[in-house]
Amino acid sequence: MDILFASTQPGAAGSSGGMLSLLPFVLIMLILYFLMIRPQSKRQKEKKQMLEKIKKGDRVVTIGGVHGTVQGLKNQDKLVVIKVDKNTNLTVVKSAIAGMADSVTEEDTRIEA
Repeated sequence: MDILFASTQPGAAGSSGGMLSLLPFVLIMLILYFLMIRPQSKRQKEKKQMLEKIKKGDRVVTIGGVHGTVQGLKNQDKLVVIKVDKNTNLTVVKSAIAGMADSVTEEDTRIEA
């Protein structure tokens, strides 16, 4: 009975084991942050800045893979008019632009669910 009572006391020798058991969980969370969360948020920030800087004459690629030149912005800069061919203009939502034509990778055109 004395052994059970002694092990439940706050000053017992085994009380540091609780903090030590959390260490692997904390390490895993730090690794996830630096390998997954931080790079993703950095990419999102870069894309947001790129979308804010889009202007007439920029060559862009949509997430669907359509290449074109920006002809103008509509609806309070929420829509982008893209000239695809001599007589073909497309109006797309600004968020549908994957990036500038010279710097887009296949990963940028992938649609994330």
